[in-house]
Amino acid sequence: MDYRVIKNNDLFLMTDHHGDILGNDAQGGLYMKDTRFLSKLELTLNGKRPLLLSSAADENYVARIRLTNEHEEEAGNVKLWRESVEIIRERFIYGEVLYETIFLTNFSTKPLTFDIGFSMEADFSDMFLIRGFQPAEELGTITERKFGKDGWHSVYKGVDGVRRETKIIWDAEPEEISGQGDVRYAIRLEPKEAKSITFTVIPSIDDNQPAIYPRSKALAELEGIYASWNENTTKIETDSTVLAGLYDRGVQDLRVLLTDFGQGLFPVAGLPWYAVPFGRDSLIAALQMLPLDPEIARGTLKIMAAHQGTELNPWKDEQPGKIMHEMRSGELARSGQVPFAPYYGSIDSTPLFILLAAEYAHWTGDTDTVERLLPNIDRALEWIEKYGDRDGDGWVEYHQESSKGIANQGWKDSADSVIHKNGEFAQAPIALVEVQGYVYQAKNRLAPILEKLGHTEKAKRLTEEAANLKAKFDEVYWMPEDQFYAIALDGDKKQVQSVTSNPGHLFMSGLVDSDRARIVAQRLVAPDMFSGYGIRTMSSESTGYNPMSYHDGSIWPHDNSLAFLGMSQMGFKDEAATVINGLLKAAERFEYNRLPELYCGYDVSVGYPVSYPVACSPQAWAAGTSVLMVQAMLGLLPDALEGTIKLNPFLPDGIRNLTVKDIPVAGGRLSVALERKDGESDPRVEIIANTSGCKIVFNG
Repeated sequence: MDYRVIKNNDLFLMTDHHGDILGNDAQGGLYMKDTRFLSKLELTLNGKRPLLLSSAADENYVARIRLTNEHEEEAGNVKLWRESVEIIRERFIYGEVLYETIFLTNFSTKPLTFDIGFSMEADFSDMFLIRGFQPAEELGTITERKFGKDGWHSVYKGVDGVRRETKIIWDAEPEEISGQGDVRYAIRLEPKEAKSITFTVIPSIDDNQPAIYPRSKALAELEGIYASWNENTTKIETDSTVLAGLYDRGVQDLRVLLTDFGQGLFPVAGLPWYAVPFGRDSLIAALQMLPLDPEIARGTLKIMAAHQGTELNPWKDEQPGKIMHEMRSGELARSGQVPFAPYYGSIDSTPLFILLAAEYAHWTGDTDTVERLLPNIDRALEWIEKYGDRDGDGWVEYHQESSKGIANQGWKDSADSVIHKNGEFAQAPIALVEVQGYVYQAKNRLAPILEKLGHTEKAKRLTEEAANLKAKFDEVYWMPEDQFYAIALDGDKKQVQSVTSNPGHLFMSGLVDSDRARIVAQRLVAPDMFSGYGIRTMSSESTGYNPMSYHDGSIWPHDNSLAFLGMSQMGFKDEAATVINGLLKAAERFEYNRLPELYCGYDVSVGYPVSYPVACSPQAWAAGTSVLMVQAMLGLLPDALEGTIKLNPFLPDGIRNLTVKDIPVAGGRLSVALERKDGESDPRVEIIANTSGCKIVFNG
């Protein structure tokens, strides 16, 4: 990453590696609710930028940047010897307040005097403006800016009628205050003496001021939150250092991406640009997190239900019962200049909502939550039948209605992601292959839950609908020449005959029979689809292939994770192990063993995974990939409703042991150890603890 980012709840800070927000229309800043509350924060020593020694934000909630001075002479005399001053910038966010402390230490043998300067500004730009959107209407204005010895503040009145304010207070009075956002401190340090300056940045909306705590208390509270998270979530031990690093990084990244908008914690999509409720991304990340913390699924379902579509609104691509795609709360969304408050242009969020509710119940046994959500689930099912399948042919398909909406409304939502063999873009309405799998899985897995809740007729109807979908699926989507499933049907009901990763999502659904599923699994790990670092989004033999593209040849960890989870569940252990090993090989080369949102599709002959220039990192469903690796290796499939936990374990080459402790399942905890001895193909299994009340069934 060429940036550093930290986050807590709904506030995040993005800086360069020096810890600076450079201004000059750069993208760094302090953001809350899609608004940049701090657009400049630059530190200087004697008017110059210090030299960077190290920059780390591996803890996600705390960043530490270590700097020093360059050599300075004046009229032939040494003014400041090089590397005399150590500067440590330590910052964290707690309670939607940013705390930054600058620690200054004299490591020379003589007393030193020097100036430390800070430049600051708040432009209150909307996230859409920062990402290049050109508004058609005028925006709000800064109505107040004050600078004093104890702090600074700026006020913005938006065209949406909202008052936004940034306050900065400091614990040491500066020697000089100049301009609209510059302060200077004259520092004197004896040898080995240290001093510190603490800045506290408080963003607020409509005078709703967050609580401000002493720095030490705020940091202790924050550390306690993460300690509790680590204590109460699933833990692993393994001889694979990269798996251990990737898993630990994923667990920490998932925690920092959790946000509470009043319905419980749920994962936002990713940093820096998608720290908002996201239908598809949040639902899939919550699905990935079931083996880690099923409560996250409950919070995610509740926020999706709270913002379910209620009306026909073409501007927002909204229909009754539809689950949102993305919810923004900045000035442009609130004033109606963009349709994102919320926006509903997603074909898969609605079936994924039902699917997550069903999988959550099977994992936990909590049918009460599903029963409370039944009105929302019923409306989602109605949407699938009435609006998802407008022509009544049995396939759920999308087309854009909003003039400022998204054209392609599956997870591959770039404009060039659905391509015919002749290079033409498919025209809507488009019925994506994986969406039919989500619909099948949602109905098939929900039916037994409804049966238990006494809704027998509804359960029977869903089972029949799922069976009908399965009966005609292969005839319509299978490409005999390619021996693979088409990515989609276009508006003329013709197959879009590209070989892509999308059919990999079908394995977990149960929609495809084992014979054809095996053919697809083997193709996904063949050289044209598998780079050595993961499954490409498109075959290198397909017309639209481009290893540098966003969706037509790149590698997405979450896409891979849904494929290898389904491979594991269907017994395709060799293929699942191949994919997992490829992702582990990639993780070795990324900072902190963190898999980004995506990376380029070049194969291993390059020698390293090639980064995609604007990938989000950390990103929720990329972080959740490590959790699904563990689930897949255990072959873990709980059914709390039936009182069983299936295990069908394997260990990829290079991993000899894996112990997984405290998996939350069926209201209890499960701990399992796998170990493979020399010469053995299958690992030995030890059930260390099982307080779930479920029977362990070995399926293999």
